[in-house]
Amino acid sequence: MKRTTHRIQFRDSRETFPLEPESVDLVLTSPPYPMIEMWDELFFGFSKEIRESFPTDPNLSYEKIHTELDKVWKESFRVLKNGGFLVINVGDATRNTSAGFRIYMNHARILQGCSSIGFQSLPGILWRKQTNSPNKFMGSGMLPAGAYVTLEHEHILIFRKNNKRKFVTKAERLARAESAFFWEERNFWFTDLWDFKGKKQTLSPLAGRERSAAYPLELANRIILMYSLKGDVVLDPFLGTGTTTLAAIGNCRNSIGFDLDPGLFQTQFENLSSLGERLNRIVEKRKRDHDLFVQTRQGEGKPLLHFNQNLQTPVVTKQETFLNLERIVELLRNSDEEIVTTYSPLFSALPPQPEPVQAVHQP
Repeated sequence: MKRTTHRIQFRDSRETFPLEPESVDLVLTSPPYPMIEMWDELFFGFSKEIRESFPTDPNLSYEKIHTELDKVWKESFRVLKNGGFLVINVGDATRNTSAGFRIYMNHARILQGCSSIGFQSLPGILWRKQTNSPNKFMGSGMLPAGAYVTLEHEHILIFRKNNKRKFVTKAERLARAESAFFWEERNFWFTDLWDFKGKKQTLSPLAGRERSAAYPLELANRIILMYSLKGDVVLDPFLGTGTTTLAAIGNCRNSIGFDLDPGLFQTQFENLSSLGERLNRIVEKRKRDHDLFVQTRQGEGKPLLHFNQNLQTPVVTKQETFLNLERIVELLRNSDEEIVTTYSPLFSALPPQPEPVQAVHQP
């Protein structure tokens, strides 16, 4: 049986990470967005200069905020292995300040900062966030020369540390083969425009802040499956509600998360048993979606020339033949800061009614 470990530490990510150099395979995160009003007090707490310069020189304050975030990207570079990825979900901001109304291009400033650190910038993704709000428009209403385009997308920035990752040993090549995705998933995920709803940013009373910079689980699932292998270590230096940890647990990766606020994380992890069952349903849906794809493709008379023994299903390419899916069988909370997850293969673990996930709390 496979096992993964998930560690959470409540700390300031601008400080040196308590991790060895080149010990992480993927960094996936969404920082607080500079120049979004809900984050002002957090950023003002970073330094006296940020707070004092904001009323009269907001552009200077904006740059100082990003200088603080640069510390996190530098530490991410240090702990990433060669060939590892840094993936940042961030939105730009529009704001009326003493300098007037303007857009603050957070994604461009992070691209600049990470490139200067040494990251290789790769093609990114525009995440179009669906909205039906009747009050989303800004400016002069129906009158010209005074209305502003609304921002309905965020950026998913993708960086790599140095050159491509190498898979030298037989074990590494097998782990990569078992971590493959389906052909139809590849065609759907590896496009530069994603379109699904954002995560509603309303938290339980346990949370110390009213909102978080949380992205939906679907986003984290895709990125982890696209840019890491089973057994890899995924780090989120702005853990928030723990979405990255959830996706790592569900996809058989290890994870580490940092955040200042314990209350945010607790909102997701109060009931380990139901959490495991929820994540299992997502994995099971991947298999059902593939079964539907096979049925449709065969109905159209298109060939599936290969067969995956692990999942007992036809597949399009040879690269999919070792793909395997795992089901969570136990979630063990060792402490408030560590969860250990045990898995079994999905196909053999799928009787008509799968056994419920065991949640164990160590004294």
